Amino acid sequence: MIFRDNLSIYLQIAERICDEILENKFPPGERIPSIREYAALVEVNANTVVRSYEWLQQQEIIFNKRGIGYHVSPEGKYRIKEIRRKRFFSDELPLFFNRLSTLGISVAEIDDQYAEFLANQSNK
Repeated sequence: MIFRDNLSIYLQIAERICDEILENKFPPGERIPSIREYAALVEVNANTVVRSYEWLQQQEIIFNKRGIGYHVSPEGKYRIKEIRRKRFFSDELPLFFNRLSTLGISVAEIDDQYAEFLANQSNK
């Protein structure tokens, strides 16, 4: 795994696991790889993955079945989307609005582009 400099490695690993959950690689109730397995997969120290799993557990995305391993919580996908929506609205959307204002782009133009995007997505 290639890591970015602007975010802690354990959070980047947690984001990757969230992506895998959203892509149904790990469906609700399904066991995810052990800490050691995931550490070997992404080539990091197991303690880093421990931090990732702890964060995911605190967010109620995964849970630990003692002696069996970590599993995706039934509401895991919902929790991921909720967390990402909050982050989008608090962090990304203000930057987006600022860019629109700076470039003089209207909401109507964005609406047209989004409609075109959705039409292209449905054709795939």
